[in-house]
Order: sequence, then C-alpha cells, then structure tokens
Amino acid sequence: MASEREMHAYALHQRSHDDYDRLNTPGEPLPSTSAPCRLQLAATPINAQENITRTFPELASVADAVGRRSLILDGEIVALDAQGRPSFTRLQQRWPQQRRPSLALLRDVPVRLMAFDIVELERQRLTDSPWIERRQVLDSVAATEQSRVLTVPKAFVGVSPVEMLAVAATHGLEGIVVKPVDSPYVSGRSGLWTKVPVRLTAELVIAGFWCAGGPGGRSAIGSLLVAGHDDDGRLVAVGQVGTGFSASMRRHLFSLLDPIVRPRSPLTVPVEAAGVRWVAPHYVGEVAYREYVPGHWLRHTSWKGLRDSAISSVRLPPDSSTTILQ
Repeated sequence: MASEREMHAYALHQRSHDDYDRLNTPGEPLPSTSAPCRLQLAATPINAQENITRTFPELASVADAVGRRSLILDGEIVALDAQGRPSFTRLQQRWPQQRRPSLALLRDVPVRLMAFDIVELERQRLTDSPWIERRQVLDSVAATEQSRVLTVPKAFVGVSPVEMLAVAATHGLEGIVVKPVDSPYVSGRSGLWTKVPVRLTAELVIAGFWCAGGPGGRSAIGSLLVAGHDDDGRLVAVGQVGTGFSASMRRHLFSLLDPIVRPRSPLTVPVEAAGVRWVAPHYVGEVAYREYVPGHWLRHTSWKGLRDSAISSVRLPPDSSTTILQ
C-alpha cells in the first residue's frame, strides 16, 4: 500500500513567514491531556509551548469527546463560517487579538479542534506506527458525532489527488493534504505530507506599484497594488502582489507603469499605502490567490500575467466567506 495516499479536505491558514497564523501544523503535535478535566493547548512553533488554553475555554469539552483518555493529538483550532468551512478571518477575531475572550465573543465566534492525527494514547507512543493504523486509533477514540468542539476530517484512500482537489475547490475549501498510508509520525515539517492548495484567480486593475529593492530596483517593480470595481462602479483596492514575477517581467512592468505615474490615487475608496507610486488605471493583470473577504487584502497572492480585458469590466473577486464554486 506504499503507493496509496490518504487525502482529506483542509483549510489550513498560514502566511509565509508567520508561524502563528495557524495554531498547529500537520506534523507538530498539539498536546491534549484529558486526564481529569484538564486540557492543555500549545501554539506552534511547538518548541515554544505557549499555553493558550484560557484563550479557548470551550475546547475543554474535547476531553469528553475522547472519553477523558490521556492522549496527544495533532490538530488545528478553527472557526467556521456560515457554510461550515474553516475561516481564517473569523479565527483572527479569537487569536491572537483576544487572549481573554468575552462571553459575547465566545458565543459569536465559537471554535473547534480538527484532529488530523494521534501521537500518543494512554502514555503509549504511536509515532512509529504507520498512518493507516494511527488513523484507525484516532477514529476509535474520538466520539465526534455529538461533539460541538471536536472534528476528525474524513480521510480518503485510493482516490486521485486531482479528483480530491476538484472536490475541495467545488466546496470552497483551501486544498488537500496528501500522506503515504504507511508513513510514521514525524514531528515538524517533513516530506511525509504534502499540502496541495486550491488556487483561485481574478483579473484586477493595476492601481500602483512599489519599486524593487537592491541593485536595479529603481527600474523594476517590487510589488503591485491591485483593485476591482464594486457594484456601484467604484474602484476598490483588494491587495498587494509581490510574487510570481520573473526578473524580466519586473522590468517590463516598470517600463509600462513608470510613464503613467500620477500624483493622486486612481482609487475611489482611499487606502493608506506608504511608498506606493500611483498610476493611471490602464492595465489589467491576472492574480492567483487563496481567499478574499471584503474589507481585507487578498491572501497568498501570485502574479499570473497581463491581460487585455477592458478596465471597466474588472470586478471585485467573489467573497470567499459566502461563495461556493459551481
């Protein structure tokens, strides 16, 4: 079965250089000691062992969902949107902004634990067992049907990752995680699991740019400020794009944009963007991204290329918190 892969839909939220965007990483165990009435949560990086139990008091009920056994789970704390999907934007309302949540916040933004793996059960280490056996143990100890705070995402064996990625995209999830079914548990990042994200795209208007740093930076763009039109026809900024450019593309974009620099913003809705060089809205580009929620920047953007669409036809991306792809 070494060629088989386990897959489950996921919504793991991370930013390139910020270990605290997600509360746990696959492969980094989340201590969950359910010996009587005690639950201890730790944020990543795991060696920091920052105790965040008081930030998520509702998760004390995880102990009941696992029969008050002593165990260590690998999982992630999530806040769900109206469609039942993990939402990075909603989770931000709980962490790290509110370390001592009010009763109103606990009611309005509840969280739950999604358990992906089990590392230890009743003081017996399971790290050397293959994933398929650990998964069976996890399914046997987690009574999730009646629990409001513990979920074990469904796993699929013998299914094409391409098919599963399409399913994740259809349901508005961020992607899939692929694991060899015979793999041991290895703490930290390893080649034993692979995240495959769903990448959404949108055509957006270039509203400004920042120059690149370093030698030659004055004749190359470092990143772009992009925008779209809302339902009232207003040009609204939606994010910054700084990756996906080749060196030649950075120079080419500079040669196009530098001649149309203007002193004032072309945006109808003003934004603060220190150091940006505003340009006339003449060019449209395609941008890949993970998520867009109105009032927030696009997440995990990447440049795809210039497009010849009419400026007036460029709309805001759909709201990721309410949209399910058809």
